Amino acid sequence: MSTATELPRNERAFIVLLAVLQGGLMYLAQKGHAAGWWPFAALGGRVCWYSLVLAVPTMMALGVVRLRDARFWQHAAGTALVVGGLAAWAAWNATGGPAVQADSVLGPFGASLAIGLFVALPWLQCRLAHGRWRAPYACLFEHAWQNTLTLALAALFTGICWLVLYLWGALFALVKVEFFRELFREDAFVHLATGAMAGLGVLIGRTQHRAVMVARQVLFAIFTGLLPLLAFIAALFVASLPFTGLEPLWEVRSAAATLVTVVALLVAFTNSVLQDGEGARPYPAWLRRLVDAGLALLPVYALLALYALWLRIDQHGWTADRVWAVLLALVVAGYAFGYAWAVLRGRDGWLSAIRPVNRVMSLAVVALAVLANTPLLDPHRISVSSQLQRLADGRTAPDDFDLEWLRFDSGRRGWEATLALRAHPAWATDPERLAELERLLARQNRWGDWRADAPADAPERDAASLRAQVRLAEGAVAPGDDWWNALAAGMGERNCAAASDDCILLMPELDGDGAPDPMLCTLGNGPGAYCVIHARGKDGTWAPAAWFELWPEGRSEQAWRRALRQDLLAGRVEPMPRSWPDLRIGDGNRRRLEIIEDDADAPGTR
Repeated sequence: MSTATELPRNERAFIVLLAVLQGGLMYLAQKGHAAGWWPFAALGGRVCWYSLVLAVPTMMALGVVRLRDARFWQHAAGTALVVGGLAAWAAWNATGGPAVQADSVLGPFGASLAIGLFVALPWLQCRLAHGRWRAPYACLFEHAWQNTLTLALAALFTGICWLVLYLWGALFALVKVEFFRELFREDAFVHLATGAMAGLGVLIGRTQHRAVMVARQVLFAIFTGLLPLLAFIAALFVASLPFTGLEPLWEVRSAAATLVTVVALLVAFTNSVLQDGEGARPYPAWLRRLVDAGLALLPVYALLALYALWLRIDQHGWTADRVWAVLLALVVAGYAFGYAWAVLRGRDGWLSAIRPVNRVMSLAVVALAVLANTPLLDPHRISVSSQLQRLADGRTAPDDFDLEWLRFDSGRRGWEATLALRAHPAWATDPERLAELERLLARQNRWGDWRADAPADAPERDAASLRAQVRLAEGAVAPGDDWWNALAAGMGERNCAAASDDCILLMPELDGDGAPDPMLCTLGNGPGAYCVIHARGKDGTWAPAAWFELWPEGRSEQAWRRALRQDLLAGRVEPMPRSWPDLRIGDGNRRRLEIIEDDADAPGTR
């Protein structure tokens, strides 16, 4: 069955104009955000705007057949309502606290929304074609692949067009005509031109049926050749498990992802080979049995993937990433068991039972994509509750609790949970741990940008306030007033830039002149620590002479920083002489060369 329909002239113009309007609305959002216009000034408004502008016109451009068809406008209105509601929830979840990382919420939201719309679109297109929701399987299959290739063609066409424009601008730049290059870099041109190119690409995909069919046949031919090989690999791997055991699987962090990928590829290849299920059998009997064996073993892959995920969850609790991974693994398991059932059923033609499996699973994918972006299956609600429960029952120690993840990467619920930790006994009864929590809450940047964390209206720092803030390491003697005055005057901008910084001063002897060298370490304005060594210049004034940064290694950030603070306060710092000196080659105007020592026992360089 072919879904090819001749698009009238008005509908063709509608597709291109709709894409240009889409680009213009994206440009309006960019300008509105820069100018502080409503609703673009707030993140929530931008999320809803971008979601609607990207989703609804794209669905309309792919699905339009007749503009006068009332069902087409019903689909557009219904899609707008669903997308708008889900976007509003995602925006609420991604805001609510300073420096909450919106990407951790909006990235999965965007990906799941795109998948849900892509899977739902063939059902809407078949309703337009047949006037009912119960769509023929051949119609669903044709529209799904038509949409896939149309979007791929639109992306390819847009990329080629931009390459031509780049060449245009570069060519005239050779003769000092910069007009075209500057024009093509203007935001308005970029948005409108990209929209026009994408619209033309969609129009080409929807009207050049012969070219699209040829591309699909080539792609299906490749998949037809690879399916038996992939099925053989899948069967061979399962056959090897009794000899290798399962322990090596659990030692690899990406085991679940690899297992899920195998199932997904087998499902995709099988669908491309069977197509709508009406054609001739593509393989001889012995190859069909090989493919059947690979498909029958898919539940083994799905169960292994789910068990691998469960081991991580049981060991470390839920996180948003693990919730999404489990949802994906459940979808894959549905396909795996469904395809295995289709093999075992073996009636009415080869793998004919796959068709009802695909129908049911496509609706399940749409349902999960919607539910995961509502309070019912909100990954951040599940993950925050899980981690707090592990903290409450002692499975996670307070020093091992990932506060940065809770504070920045868990949306609104994580921010509110971080605030609530102030009353938790582990923090309320430990001044040092509570101070660390307050510093974390005050940070205005996930990675601790000291410029963002220092308030613009903060009072000027003076030597007295710095003396009160900076803690001396054990055995350290405070330097003279001139050092404190230099620090207050801004010696090394990142040295105790904010009043909330945890600052420790050590006085080791590092340069071999017999005099202590002030080393000021700042903790609290980022995930690591920043240390500066000061020295007197030729004019006798203090200035930064060297610096280094320390980053968490091997354990939670809180435990690492707590141990580092103890080492610094105890003054456990000592110089480690280099086995090999730095080099200078030539007349002295060349740069210093550092010899990097090999890890091997034998001396050498690399």
